[in-house]
Amino acid sequence: MHIAINTTDARPIYVQIMDEVRRALVLGALRTEDPLPSVRQLAGDLRLNPNTVAQAYRELEREGVVYVRRGQGTFVADRPASARDRDLIVREVAARALLDAHRHGLSADDLIAAVRQASDASADTPRAAE
Repeated sequence: MHIAINTTDARPIYVQIMDEVRRALVLGALRTEDPLPSVRQLAGDLRLNPNTVAQAYRELEREGVVYVRRGQGTFVADRPASARDRDLIVREVAARALLDAHRHGLSADDLIAAVRQASDASADTPRAAE
């Protein structure tokens, strides 16, 4: 699982971590009973305060996305990613894109046209093996 943090994003870092875990679940990169990196490991990898990672994990646990096994770590709960989760991610991405577009003086129509153009361009470009 790869977690990317954007320091220019207005969302708190712990929320970005939560969103990345949810995204990994929706995309199938994380499955039920998969372990998450330890708080110390993820904090070290991302160069964050361990309390920030711990806060994200606590919130995910409160939401029922993950659970903690004492002495063993944090694991993905038996809760399949739903269409609701996917829709939530889509809405959040759209809201961030629209906010960024407005900051740059672009309208929603400008953004939609650019997304369509980018989609068409990526469909024409062969993808490298992932």
